[in-house]
Amino acid sequence: SDHMENIYGYLMKYTNLVTGWQYRFFVLNNDAGLLEYFVNEQSRHLKPRGTLQLAGAVISPSDEDSHTFTVNAASGEQYKLRATDAKERQHWVSRLQICTQHHTEAIGKNNPPLKSRSFSLASQGSANSPGVQRRPSQNAVSFFSVGHHRLPTGKRVPIMQPDHLVDVREMMSQAEGQQRDLIRSIECLPASGHLTSLDQDLLMLKATSMATMNCLNDCFHILQLQHASQQKGSLPAGTTISWLEPKISLANHFKNGAAQNFPAEINKPTSVREEQSTAEPCQLTREPEEINPDEELEDICDDKEDDLGAVEEQRSVILHLLSQLKLGMDLTRVVLPTFILEKRSLLEMYADFMSHPDLFIAITNGSSPEERMIRFVEYYLTSFHEGRKGAIAKKPYNPIIGETFHCSWRMPKSDVATDASTNSSAHSPSEQVTLPKDPEGQAELDCYTVKFVAEQVSHHPPVSGFYAECVERKMCVNAHVWTKSKFLGMSIGVTMVGEGVLHLLEHGEEYTFSLPCAYARSILTVPWVELGGKVNINCAKTGYSASINFHTKPFYGGRLHRVTGEVKQNMTNTVVCRVQGEWNSVLEFTYSNGETKYVDLTKLSVTRKRVRPLEKQGPFESRRLWQHVTESLRDGDIDKATEHKRALEERQRNEERLRAETETPWCTKYFLKYGDGWVYHKPLWKTVSATQTQQTDSN
Repeated sequence: SDHMENIYGYLMKYTNLVTGWQYRFFVLNNDAGLLEYFVNEQSRHLKPRGTLQLAGAVISPSDEDSHTFTVNAASGEQYKLRATDAKERQHWVSRLQICTQHHTEAIGKNNPPLKSRSFSLASQGSANSPGVQRRPSQNAVSFFSVGHHRLPTGKRVPIMQPDHLVDVREMMSQAEGQQRDLIRSIECLPASGHLTSLDQDLLMLKATSMATMNCLNDCFHILQLQHASQQKGSLPAGTTISWLEPKISLANHFKNGAAQNFPAEINKPTSVREEQSTAEPCQLTREPEEINPDEELEDICDDKEDDLGAVEEQRSVILHLLSQLKLGMDLTRVVLPTFILEKRSLLEMYADFMSHPDLFIAITNGSSPEERMIRFVEYYLTSFHEGRKGAIAKKPYNPIIGETFHCSWRMPKSDVATDASTNSSAHSPSEQVTLPKDPEGQAELDCYTVKFVAEQVSHHPPVSGFYAECVERKMCVNAHVWTKSKFLGMSIGVTMVGEGVLHLLEHGEEYTFSLPCAYARSILTVPWVELGGKVNINCAKTGYSASINFHTKPFYGGRLHRVTGEVKQNMTNTVVCRVQGEWNSVLEFTYSNGETKYVDLTKLSVTRKRVRPLEKQGPFESRRLWQHVTESLRDGDIDKATEHKRALEERQRNEERLRAETETPWCTKYFLKYGDGWVYHKPLWKTVSATQTQQTDSN
């Protein structure tokens, strides 16, 4: 590939506080997967002063300025480098990322699947263990002489007393030191030979030892809590002790306009920014396209993510990736393996949250502010289940900047709850929503239409905007979301930073809402999705609000996917509705009049979205843009999918580099930037307001 050529040139390298920055001559050796540096170009024929293996490395542009970036090798070694300008940094970063991805994926191809090689600490002394058969003299575990301290025969282990916590802490410190020594010993092994640092068993040992230490630290925290409770009295009945939450402050993440929501990178002008640096909205340079709903057809695509085959076969790549990630590391710039991808873009996933348009439209039919808030909470809680495709946690495609997704839904008017059906569902849970068999024109008259558009408005940070409207019912919703991914050990956490606003124009009401965090758990076995965190829904005009808690699974007691919430009138502080249950199963709504309603999400009917055929879609619409990646994943051809994905990402880098060279800011197509948020360019509230003004003038 012409993108895999060797490049070289001078960069500044940070050495230490005393020496500071020094000019060094760097060479990227793509064939060997090495980044080498020399004192100067003249000494290039000599032995390099330093060398980094790029397989498994993480290349991260710095937030400090537009010139600095870091290369974090799998061995733990780090180069902090600085280019002369943003253009040169982008050139080095893109080439290093391509080389890194190429050599990292080669690891999975050169190592057999984990399922064909069992690994067990208990079998390390057995002559029949696979490790001994493969290399009798150097088993991956016994190579490091992992010792076990045994108590003298006949002595019983004393019951742990609270005053022994100091001894436990000391033993924990010793264990942490031994674990660091183990990791250091593995990483010091050569990259090739009889026993290498990329050995599959050793990668498993690195990942599991790190997870074990994290687990022990959590358990020690629980012991401390129990000790404290014994000093004040026993724990009350029914108390659950949860795992330590990730050290991410969630309280201020969702407030629109808060300075802490976005890093200084957004407010700091650089030559590679995609957004406008001014507060005024960017004028659209690409003409927005009006999508004709008549061109859209009912979606027949049904890509359920139930296949674990690719994950099993590529587990050595996952292990290697996990072994060089650090707790709390931002995964936004980390290139993840293709085989863990879901067969749709993140923009389309946002559209799937609208899969119950009957509940969405029914919000505005509520006869009172109280009922409308309760209906919105019901719609909100039922939207997450269909947003997930199957039980397996996979990652949607990261949208390309400028990527868009359009779709719509048609909902028979008879299936939408009116103001008379206050606390009842619009239709029975098992009923399927089907459109009338009348001609197309008649069907339009008997149906409400909900239109949806989403756009990736920024690349760094990754921000998506989406908008949906039902013109007939004069209601629309506008939202922007910045996805922040963090590595949490044996799970991955995704914080959804941003805010949405639902507009009910018939009532003059606006409902602001936030989104919960998402977690991919058990990423070494069968990954699954969990939601967590507290979200709020508020209507300033009516004074009604809702507080919803998505509970993560406690360490001791409790159940999965639990959600609780309440709706209250702020002026009187009166709770008018309580909700509890599971966000992917059954929800129970209890009203102030004593009535109770159950909603079974597994039986709730789903309305298929309508999407234009690929041949009628624009080149930057999600399904057409990612069609070759999706087709390759459906065929099980991971290598081909990776090549198509890499081509799209490289095109994005080239376009970003061209904009940096010409100092051309990125302008969006459908969304305009206002403050820290993004708003659809032609929202319904502006259209309705303009229409009412014209009618007033004509009268």
